[in-house]
Amino acid sequence: MKTYIVDAFTKIPYSGNPAGVCILDYELPDNLMAKIAREINHSETAFLHKIDNVYRLRWFTPKTEVSLCGHATLATAHILYEKGFLKSNEQIKFDTKSGILTARITNDMIELDFPQMFVDNCESNEIIEKAFDIKPVYVGKNDKRYLIEIDSIERLKTIKPDFQLLQKSDRGGFIITAKSDDNYDFYSRFFAPGVGINEDPVTGSAHCYLAPYWSKRLNKSKMLAFQASERTGIMECELLDNNRVLLRGQAITVNEMTMDWKNN
Repeated sequence: MKTYIVDAFTKIPYSGNPAGVCILDYELPDNLMAKIAREINHSETAFLHKIDNVYRLRWFTPKTEVSLCGHATLATAHILYEKGFLKSNEQIKFDTKSGILTARITNDMIELDFPQMFVDNCESNEIIEKAFDIKPVYVGKNDKRYLIEIDSIERLKTIKPDFQLLQKSDRGGFIITAKSDDNYDFYSRFFAPGVGINEDPVTGSAHCYLAPYWSKRLNKSKMLAFQASERTGIMECELLDNNRVLLRGQAITVNEMTMDWKNN
């Protein structure tokens, strides 16, 4: 099985967000994909196989399967184009647990068509404020995660969460964001201890929330975002009128290998 390691939402090796990409002749059993994802041990590993003109795509963290992953989708699209599975002018259709997602090359970036996602306003709580040592200016949540705005980029960059305390939260994911004072429109970080990822370096799915949130705050439909993890990453976000968001970024392959799974 051909497996690739791709750094997504960057053009510089060993920055951005690394993802495993496994190209399959047919879908593997779930427990085997979970073992392979644990072995690769990046925040997500994508498993891909073609059915007619659509690519079936699934994502696994080292701990669990997830329903949406931006950086591993970008990494997968990058491999399909770079390795000649598709021509640069062809659109990719992915069949996923979040419905049909598409990818295409535009200028020098890969553009992903993803759903917009939202949270409902809620009160802050003691776990959030103590675990991140922050005083939020906004808190929203849905059934999976919190979206939290603070008023300082410098504070955002220096957060060192208490992950033991976060394990007591009613949600497993935390998007923390702040308005930019430089060439970017907003900054963010993403923590997901609930799915085995303390901090994700650059998170496409988080920007499905961040783009509509900041679009209203900034009165802009096209924004440039910076994720301020240790590895850092950049993406362009553009809201569409049909509750979709375009996420654009670059990627680079850093490793290629063959994995033997038949004896597992």
